[in-house]
Amino acid sequence: MEKVVVIGLGLIGGSMALSLKQNHSRKIIGIDLNSDHAQQAINLGIVDKIGELTTVSDAAIVIIAVPVDAIPDVAVAVLDLIGTETLVFDVGSVKERVCDRIKDHPKRGNFVAAHPIAGTEYSGPEAAFIGLFKKKRNMICEPEKTHPKLLEKACALFEELEMKTEMMCPLEHDKHIAYVSHLSHISSFMLGKTVLEIEPNEATIFAMAGSGFESTVRLAKSSPAMWAPIFMQNKTNVLKSLEEYIRNLETFKKHIENHEKKEVFRIMEETNRIKNILNGISK
Repeated sequence: MEKVVVIGLGLIGGSMALSLKQNHSRKIIGIDLNSDHAQQAINLGIVDKIGELTTVSDAAIVIIAVPVDAIPDVAVAVLDLIGTETLVFDVGSVKERVCDRIKDHPKRGNFVAAHPIAGTEYSGPEAAFIGLFKKKRNMICEPEKTHPKLLEKACALFEELEMKTEMMCPLEHDKHIAYVSHLSHISSFMLGKTVLEIEPNEATIFAMAGSGFESTVRLAKSSPAMWAPIFMQNKTNVLKSLEEYIRNLETFKKHIENHEKKEVFRIMEETNRIKNILNGISK
């Protein structure tokens, strides 16, 4: 049986384990520093067995699904232990740090810097489900630095998960993901924080919150343990995106203060074209 080791058994790692486990020719071994998560993964049938880091030494595939600030160290530790034919890939949403950390490793060719753009606001093994990656985009950075056979194997695996894979350099990836993903999470957290501070009465929030508020603040339910490291790891790009966002908020605020209805309308109307972009993505 093909031995697959999944390091980190939360939403992403757990969902990937479940999806790959459907192929009965694979044995899925899980590793997680959180003993409760490890036990849940066994109880839920996400993995066949819980192992130690040394388990990767004879694995066919190793998936690193830990928080992004831990990925570079874990990647080096795994590459130090694996055999020459082992495929290793991470699923983090920040790529520059890990790519830089392993660039001179003798087994750099075994590594694929991947980012499946998928997820929900929930976390932990109980949040994992089959089909999370279906019809989602997957980014691979620095494909030229991976051995061609192992890159082909990785792409076949991502295709099995029904993802569409694209290639991008780490710098560009981290810049763009700050705008389209990281900023939206910060916005959601801060909207939730603002409402909680202005309206301390939880019953009032519950009674008056409509679907618009619920959908906008949904991401604030995401795990801080996962997202705080992402903001720190992609600090430069996150700060730039925040500066642009704050500038737009201040401009919009001034137009409202000055009762400039035409400008308020114009900004909103121009922004409406985002629906065409999102409709194209959803197709």
